[in-house]
Amino acid sequence: MKSKPRILFLVTEDWYFLSHRLPLARAARDAGAEVLVATRYSVHQEKIAADGFKTIALEWDRGSLNPFKEAFSVLRLAVLYYQWRPDIVHHVAMKPILLGSLAAKITGWLGVKPHIVNAVTGLGYFFIGPNVSLGADSNYGRHSGDNIPSRNGSGTILRYLVHAALRFALGGLHTTVIVQNEDDTATLRDHHLLNHSRIRIIRGSGVDVKEFPQLPAPRGPLVAALVARMLSDKGVRETVEASSILKRQGVDLKVWLVGPTDPANPAAIPQEKLQKWDAEGIVKWIGPRKDIAAIWAEAAIAVLPSYREGLPKALLEAASCGRPLVATDAPGCREICRNQETGLLVPIGDAKALAQALAALAKDQDLRVRLGATARRVVEQEFSTEKVVKQTMTLYQELLPGRFEGSRR
Repeated sequence: MKSKPRILFLVTEDWYFLSHRLPLARAARDAGAEVLVATRYSVHQEKIAADGFKTIALEWDRGSLNPFKEAFSVLRLAVLYYQWRPDIVHHVAMKPILLGSLAAKITGWLGVKPHIVNAVTGLGYFFIGPNVSLGADSNYGRHSGDNIPSRNGSGTILRYLVHAALRFALGGLHTTVIVQNEDDTATLRDHHLLNHSRIRIIRGSGVDVKEFPQLPAPRGPLVAALVARMLSDKGVRETVEASSILKRQGVDLKVWLVGPTDPANPAAIPQEKLQKWDAEGIVKWIGPRKDIAAIWAEAAIAVLPSYREGLPKALLEAASCGRPLVATDAPGCREICRNQETGLLVPIGDAKALAQALAALAKDQDLRVRLGATARRVVEQEFSTEKVVKQTMTLYQELLPGRFEGSRR
């Protein structure tokens, strides 16, 4: 009888595992796999362990770019992989992909060769086009406190090094790369980052359509909400400028920013700036919230003018609740925000166009209802958690044929 398969998830933070990978891990567990979760634990270790998963605490700095620290992290992961000998290592997002893939290749030289699954959740800053400004307008543009790497000099060198490391990490006969949209597939191929690796398109981590049910139209003031980390490349600055434009035009629409600051991210907006915008009444900064469905019970419109995404969970959740979307015509965003079907698309970095789209929805209830109803149907048909989990479990079964319960004869 073949042994129980062992799957190790490598993610940056425990909260991210709970929000994006918990249903998949449960499905693997229920199919007979032993599931290990290696991450930086803050407050959720006991909760994850209570689901029957082995928890492995990592001490790493998600925002670090220190090559010596990262080299040490790779060695620690290599020891971890050699010790636990997982059949599959599932790396989620850029840093786990880079460090985890290097560690797995080291253990491969020592005879421990796990199947590597690299889930690209979005290509982020290092693949945003050089002509895209990080919000550099006179009133809402780049602030002296913003920790954004330069696109010249050291920033260019860093980008080259990241591309070189990815080329090595994503290559290999034992590697499968999961991307969330066709744009990211094309980008990886254009940069020659996929060498002998298999590629699968699995669209996001899915959304629980029961947890995010279709909601009636909100009562009270009309609200548009941006749910995201407070980063420049999420389009936060353009949203603030658009809100200012709408106020000058007398459009009756309140704009909420819902999400935490993220100092470890190079595109983070300083908390002082967010508080200033809130104090001035331009937008309302709600801060981090766990009850996102409750936000959509109050907000009639979802907005995310991001520069690039894998597949934004925030838009999927809003769409599942029947909310019309306003997003940029950018990779990932246009997967769910389909112009005049589920929402309205605007150019990247264009606050005036964003304000026009928000005004159009604010003034037309029938349009909001039509787009929101279609958005809900699209989520049910294409982006449910059940569908995404099934696709990923099929991949696992292909990598380890006959090892999972229900696949054995």
